Amino acid sequence: MRVAMVSGAGRGLGRAIAECLLAEGWTVSAGLRAPAQASFLPADRCLAARFDAADPASAEAWVAATADRFGRIDALVNNAGILRVVDFAQGGEADLDAMWEVNAKAPFRLIRAALPHLRRTGAGRIVNIASTDAKRYRAGVSVGYTMTKHALLALTQAARFAGWEDGVRATAICTGAIDTGMIDGLPGVTPKADRLRPETVAAMVAFVLSLPNQASVPEFIANTRLESLI
Repeated sequence: MRVAMVSGAGRGLGRAIAECLLAEGWTVSAGLRAPAQASFLPADRCLAARFDAADPASAEAWVAATADRFGRIDALVNNAGILRVVDFAQGGEADLDAMWEVNAKAPFRLIRAALPHLRRTGAGRIVNIASTDAKRYRAGVSVGYTMTKHALLALTQAARFAGWEDGVRATAICTGAIDTGMIDGLPGVTPKADRLRPETVAAMVAFVLSLPNQASVPEFIANTRLESLI
């Protein structure tokens, strides 16, 4: 049995990841603000637990509940994220703080809590859903969002170093626009026909999780735009 924790698994990309991992034979622990959102998951191979990225205590509680239920944690997928428009002309401190809380601090808390369990497996995996915005700044994109995704990329590198000797490998999935509700209605967003499907990104996650320790992938970049460097 391989057990994967997936944050924000109730809809969008998180749901696609949970369903893909189940199809690949994983057992899934879904972290959600409202556990009832996980009614689509089979009870015999899943745990629906409360996880609120804005509540620090919920990170440790979710990790503990997963370990208690299944006796192990093999992978952590930090998928939950938010996007608020914050730049030098619009958006405020509350929006900026909310993105730091969800996009950067919550993954840090979960990694810190899960790392001892991941180390014990000898082949633990951490996947952080970042963005091509973690790789550069693109005009018109929320500065605040870009800042938090750069931080998530740095956190991924730190996790690689922290767990390397015990077989833990960490990967940042850096994609272009994904066709979920998070970006609907944003000005200048990638047209719907050109976006990545959640199922495609979920398959990337499953692929990274399938690799042996000898195949470390620090970043998996899949851009939807033609750019010179990414």
